[in-house]
Amino acid sequence: MFPYIRVQDVIDIVIMSFLLYQLYSWFRNTKAMQVVIGLGFLGALYVVTKNLGLFMTSWILQELGTVLFVLLIVIFQSEIRQALYRFSLLRNLFDRQESPVQLDFMDIANTVFSLASRRTGSIIVFQRREPLDEYLLHGVPVDGLVTAQLIGSIFRDGTPLHDGAVLIRDGRVIQASCHLPLSANADIPQHYGTRHRAGLGITERSDAVVVIVSEERGEVSLALAGELHSVATPEQLSEKLHTLLAPPSPDAGKISWRHRLFGNLMPKLATVLLVVACWLLITTREGGVLTVAAPIKYHNLPDGLVLTRTTPEEVEVQLKFISRLIPSPKNLDVVADLDLSGIREGSSQLAVKEDNFQLPTGVVVTGVKPSMVRLMAERKIRKTVPIRIKTVGTLPGQLRLKRLASEPRTVQAEGPAHLLNQLESIATEEVDLAVIRQSTVMEKRLMMPSPQLRVLQDEPVKVRVTIVGR
Repeated sequence: MFPYIRVQDVIDIVIMSFLLYQLYSWFRNTKAMQVVIGLGFLGALYVVTKNLGLFMTSWILQELGTVLFVLLIVIFQSEIRQALYRFSLLRNLFDRQESPVQLDFMDIANTVFSLASRRTGSIIVFQRREPLDEYLLHGVPVDGLVTAQLIGSIFRDGTPLHDGAVLIRDGRVIQASCHLPLSANADIPQHYGTRHRAGLGITERSDAVVVIVSEERGEVSLALAGELHSVATPEQLSEKLHTLLAPPSPDAGKISWRHRLFGNLMPKLATVLLVVACWLLITTREGGVLTVAAPIKYHNLPDGLVLTRTTPEEVEVQLKFISRLIPSPKNLDVVADLDLSGIREGSSQLAVKEDNFQLPTGVVVTGVKPSMVRLMAERKIRKTVPIRIKTVGTLPGQLRLKRLASEPRTVQAEGPAHLLNQLESIATEEVDLAVIRQSTVMEKRLMMPSPQLRVLQDEPVKVRVTIVGR
């Protein structure tokens, strides 16, 4: 069914499946994911309408897609920036590598539940790998060790810093009274107020862990990846924080390859099927084989050699188009570029291969006729050759030619040895004596007897014509 599947195609599908699944894992519970699903539906509708010949609908969807692409960049710029950060392979190189301070999670949990028992609302943000500075507004620098006394004093009613969130990074309280971005998730229950929406909002945009204490109900919640989890006891909160924030031991966090491949299997399988469907849609092309005539050009000819004969001048190339993204085949400029660095004096043969053609992605060479090019290379020499002035016609009336000379009298010529050895002189362009009435100096170009010969100083020569009366 698919007679032409390359190794590159398999790698292509694997890479896109991995990237798409990572995007799904990061944004599955955010509003960005809902927008992506809507765009996917519009894209599928566009493909269907285009293939059914519904020109008006497909044209409107195509134009709408261009506008939506720009709008998405503007609306979701923070999500796009965060995704690019997560994809960065060099972030571990530039991120700070200090050893984190060990936190007393049980002490923090007891402090949080003490605040809950007094109905003191609070938000504690624990930064993990991803930076949070761009999401925090109006924070007041603190930079102190995490202690029960410090956290309790910050959130005590009436203190200047109690309204807002506390940021804990690398085992220290960095800022207090921070304002966080609110979640736009419409599924959040109505009884959750601004404090919970702020905690969910920061976790939708980063990998932060947020502990929230409800002022109205005295409940403790843990926000992670856009989801809110109730916590009943200090021990339960301490265990969750230890699991999420404690530095991993050398043996911790090791996941078997079997679990990596087959864990959460259904979303992974759906992602692979979606990528395969898109690959088939892009690469399937009816009538995708075309034969074109490609001229042959050469490069890297060794110094001291000159080509005297090449056969043929062009080859027929069979091209297979495996992508719908390729423009019309008639617009492709196909040229066979052969490397002559390995040839020697005399007769040679060079194979015309797929690597000799510069083709866009999605176009491959399936055949070349003829597959060999015959070359004749000869030693290149230089020779000093006299200039011969070529004249036509006769001088009018009583005038006679006294002197006819060129400046310079000789030139350096370069070319194949067998041609240059036979060359006795190089003629100028014709000098018509019939139109000359007095002595004059004119410029004439040299006429090379063969295109394989050239003059090193390719400039017109001066021809001096001296005449006298009889």
